[in-house]
Amino acid sequence: MIDLRVIADASWPSAIADEWARRLERDPALRMCLPTGSTPVPVYEDMSERGGFADTTIFLLDEFGLPSGDPGRCDAMLERDLLSRLPERPAQVEMLDPQAKDLQAECRRFDQAIADGGLGLSLLGFGRNGHLGMNEPGSDVDSPTRVVNLAQETIEGLRRYGADTTTTWGMTIGLGPLLASSEIWLLVSGERKATILDRALNGPVSPSVPASLLRTCDRVTVWADESAASHLR
Repeated sequence: MIDLRVIADASWPSAIADEWARRLERDPALRMCLPTGSTPVPVYEDMSERGGFADTTIFLLDEFGLPSGDPGRCDAMLERDLLSRLPERPAQVEMLDPQAKDLQAECRRFDQAIADGGLGLSLLGFGRNGHLGMNEPGSDVDSPTRVVNLAQETIEGLRRYGADTTTTWGMTIGLGPLLASSEIWLLVSGERKATILDRALNGPVSPSVPASLLRTCDRVTVWADESAASHLR
């Protein structure tokens, strides 16, 4: 069941941050999956002024196959947009290492770390092709954390993130662990996401639009600003 919340564009970040802060008050040791990219930045800015992360565990949703220190990497974005701004850093931050000697073993390690306590809350953005993390269209509904080939649109997004180099692959938490989260929030802002949001919420439930698979889960909240919701039927 999807809980759709449509919020005025200007109020969208603070509305999410208000609910997130209340969630952390109820469960200070919350285990969370967090995304990067442009969508969550204003929410992270608001949350960085509130704190409440000291006892949490954060799992970074995905990572590009870029060299360590590249500003376009997801770990660099999370550090820049949230972690460095917090008054107290989280108790634990788990990140995928694209420079690990054995990438398959690294993915298994990450899945085991998730399984050891589960994901209490997963915040997700999604792309204009409906991907969740780097789970591109066609990803299996029970896919594990794994190495993936990136869609061209995702590769082009590296320029927006300030990457010094480029790559055609990445690593992502799979749809299996994500859809098993106790609670999922999909963050959607801007008119450029309006068409794919309508497809995700009203079109067929299919791996061809990974975000549509959220409709098979319990406790999913879609936080859409009015621009993103402008095409909803």
